[in-house]
Amino acid sequence: MRGMVVAAQPEAAEAGVEVLRQGGNAVDAAIACAFSQGVVDPQMCGIGGFGAMQVCLPKQGVHTVLEFFARAPLSATPGMWADKFIGQSRDGFVFLLSDQSNDIGYGSVGTPGNVAGYLEALSRFGSMPLRQVMQPAIAQAKRGVMVRPYMHYYWAIDHGGDGQVNVEDKLRFSETGRQVYFRSNGTLKRPGDMLHNPDMARTLERIAEGGTETFYRGEIAREIAADMQARGGGVTLEDLAAYRVREKAPCWGRYRGLRVASNPPPCGGGSLIELLHILGHFELGALEHNGPEHLRILAEAMKWMTIDKDAHMGDPDFVDVPLDRLISDDHAAALAARIRAGEKASVPRDGEPKDPPDTTVVCVVDAEGNAVSLTHTLGIPSGAITPGLGFMYNGCMSGFDPRPGRAASIAPGKGRASAMAPTILFEGERPSLVLAAPGGTFIVPALAQAISNVVDFGMGMAEAVAAPRIVALSDTIDVANRIPHGVAHALEATGYPVARSYQSYAFGAPHGLLIRNGRCTGGADPQRDGMALAA
Repeated sequence: MRGMVVAAQPEAAEAGVEVLRQGGNAVDAAIACAFSQGVVDPQMCGIGGFGAMQVCLPKQGVHTVLEFFARAPLSATPGMWADKFIGQSRDGFVFLLSDQSNDIGYGSVGTPGNVAGYLEALSRFGSMPLRQVMQPAIAQAKRGVMVRPYMHYYWAIDHGGDGQVNVEDKLRFSETGRQVYFRSNGTLKRPGDMLHNPDMARTLERIAEGGTETFYRGEIAREIAADMQARGGGVTLEDLAAYRVREKAPCWGRYRGLRVASNPPPCGGGSLIELLHILGHFELGALEHNGPEHLRILAEAMKWMTIDKDAHMGDPDFVDVPLDRLISDDHAAALAARIRAGEKASVPRDGEPKDPPDTTVVCVVDAEGNAVSLTHTLGIPSGAITPGLGFMYNGCMSGFDPRPGRAASIAPGKGRASAMAPTILFEGERPSLVLAAPGGTFIVPALAQAISNVVDFGMGMAEAVAAPRIVALSDTIDVANRIPHGVAHALEATGYPVARSYQSYAFGAPHGLLIRNGRCTGGADPQRDGMALAA
């Protein structure tokens, strides 16, 4: 076996495997998959988006994190939207403005990072030329893309007056969107229909030919900047030319003797490690899986993690993040003691819980033992598509707090905080578990539960990512519909508000690869349409 790819889209997993079979390494495969995901799932990610990845090449002595988040335009100011702020979604994912200008259209767009991130990873750690790695995505864009069930589900979400713009309205926002995503009678395309977007195919070919230079300083950059200027966007040629990928050391923790490496702030890896450290003080494996006591411990640990995240997690270039304290053994022990004593943490939120679904992932392990975990997104889609370019821009500005003086407040050139947590667990020096999840603020709880399912409860990878989950990012415990009603009633009897999701596979969508006894197996959360595929 040349390796394995797990991704949330079958077509993208196939693109990664195709590159592995051509002799590419894990980085080549991950980037091939990433470009493909922007074609076959264009509201989840794409060249107008941003992301983060962890790269581990043990035989080359490489283990690093590349962070390529979208950045607030250099013209942005901390108080630019202060008078428009009306609230925050209950999951904490989106800040709401009275005119929705951070949610739809050109004002919601931050400087994209994905092209810079993909190409830097490939040039430094890949083994194949850019054109060869991009070929599967270009071919898919030329063939057209079939609408899959999850894609349509996402398009059709009705936000029901929660202050957010419906995705269908964003798909109608641009002329390109109206042409690509709607039938001739004006209705939204449905599963089984085909998307044809020749502009995107041409843009991918231009990137394959001109690389980072054309996107950030050349022809494409000039087209982006001109369109932004004409339509009230903040991203300028100066913003694009100034964009740089951040390289960071992984953030380290431990869980049941395994070493845990994840992405540091403003990514969610520090929060994931804090959560795992708290859970490490309890013998979860001795409890009934998803029984009342197991879920109580999970919920309280998640709430304490959320309190710390809201207070401290931001872009460390702009705010002081006390990471060492938050992931310290002393801090975890103190919080575990409060949970053990029966204390209920309080995380007040307004609004209804939503499962932020606008992100995707890929994990790859190759025959040499190299491992890559990548999470990328549009944040939320902006709806904006520059005529002739074909791709939708990120809506990352909705993730900045419009209130000045907070960890997530707006600042020029600032990267928004993100729950992304592409993660690798090590047994000694060897990767043993490679995971990532989409799902906004649900990413960290989803990954923690998947890790615990493998480590504490002995599950295989597919079972671990598919098991029923909960989240507790507010005073309410939100449970997937496969959590037994009896368990929910037991939690309610002890004073917990419990809300049941209509979804069987709710709250993030972890995907992972497990290397055990020299054999790699994979699991794709059934919430999405993905798969694990061996090369």
